[in-house]
Amino acid sequence: MTTLLIADDHPLFREALRGVALRLLPGARIREAENADALYAMVDAEPDADLLLLDLNMPGTQGFSALVHLRAAHPQLPVAMVSAREEPEVMRRALDHGAMGFIPKSSDAATLATALQQVLDGERWVPDAALAAAPIADDERAIAARVRELTPQQFRVLQMLGTGLLNKQIGYELGVSEATIKAHMSAILRKLGANNRTQAVLIAGKLAVDPETVVAHS
Repeated sequence: MTTLLIADDHPLFREALRGVALRLLPGARIREAENADALYAMVDAEPDADLLLLDLNMPGTQGFSALVHLRAAHPQLPVAMVSAREEPEVMRRALDHGAMGFIPKSSDAATLATALQQVLDGERWVPDAALAAAPIADDERAIAARVRELTPQQFRVLQMLGTGLLNKQIGYELGVSEATIKAHMSAILRKLGANNRTQAVLIAGKLAVDPETVVAHS
């Protein structure tokens, strides 16, 4: 039985994807997540799923960082991005960071079905325009390699750091002590090659969809 994971914060789009998937694969098991915490819990519970459809702008994730992290933590799980962003360079970045496909949200049902079938068959699917875009720069590729070295908990701390939370607040959210968060922070700075929290946020921000808009909270 095919297991399909859908991670998107818009209920109507999840419903549309579910409908297309069930017409294509009657009887498929479909699991859904609407935010980052639910996404990671879902993937941990279903590591052998056949495909994850991942919204590029999931609440609690920042750009391509979730894709990079999930490809490192679960290399056997194929991931296809779905997004309202349709710039060729954005689609190409998704492929270069390990996505099996990129499905624009403007796609009609027939195109969605074709894309799903192709990715489930182990083939890459993207709009033709993506293949003409330049590959990602070496510095972005290097930052992705550093992010892949983070443990799941370190990655969550980094994501929460990017929202401006302090160590104490992050510890409260994760149910651990402030000292534990400080230890995670030390490891994050070392792995990212950053000297402080601000620099860590800016380095990780290179994986944002629009890196030039990333600002570090003081």
